[in-house]
Amino acid sequence: MANTLFDAPLFLKKRHYIQELASLEDVFDVLDDWPEHERDTSFEVIERACRMAAQGIFPLPAIRENVRRFLIKRNMLANIDEVPLVAKRSSDRNLGS
Repeated sequence: MANTLFDAPLFLKKRHYIQELASLEDVFDVLDDWPEHERDTSFEVIERACRMAAQGIFPLPAIRENVRRFLIKRNMLANIDEVPLVAKRSSDRNLGS
């Protein structure tokens, strides 16, 4: 499989945490875990497009945009401002002498 990293990650709101979607593989993980009773036509379209992208048939930027829209439709797209920047908080601490 070719490079499958997105130019910028998406953030998926879960019940108790936020999951980063930085690649096509991350999207496949989300789709695999998607509840059977919530798999509608838009789910099937996204899944099919992801499989085509894995084969190099569908462009990766289009996958990212379609996943973004899919998450917005379900009110599951986290705003980047809601995501805590753990690396920044850690670097603000003085651990030296």
